[in-house]
Amino acid sequence: MDDFLETLERVANGGSVVDPALVEDLVAVRRRDDPLAVLSDREREVLGLMAEGRSNVGIARRLWVTEGTVEKHVRAILTKLNIAEADDDHRRVLAVITFLQACLRLRLGSIAASG
Repeated sequence: MDDFLETLERVANGGSVVDPALVEDLVAVRRRDDPLAVLSDREREVLGLMAEGRSNVGIARRLWVTEGTVEKHVRAILTKLNIAEADDDHRRVLAVITFLQACLRLRLGSIAASG
């Protein structure tokens, strides 16, 4: 009963209330629709630098890690994004396209939510 009264008071004072279960469902949907959700923070950072056109050496210098570490991150990114080796495709470019599409969807979603 106390929760209900607190919620009622918050709404009466101009606030809003969102059901925690709804928030959880929305976050789950976003993760399911976001191909980058499978990546670690560091892998997303590496992929972002790849999208800036940086080489593995350039990424390594920027992150203060070895080139070998960057190569491991890139392999993990390609694996997690299910980008298989193929003679006709450049996997690194496909990963960057996936990154840019995800960023665009996120940006468009935030614009739609605010407007």
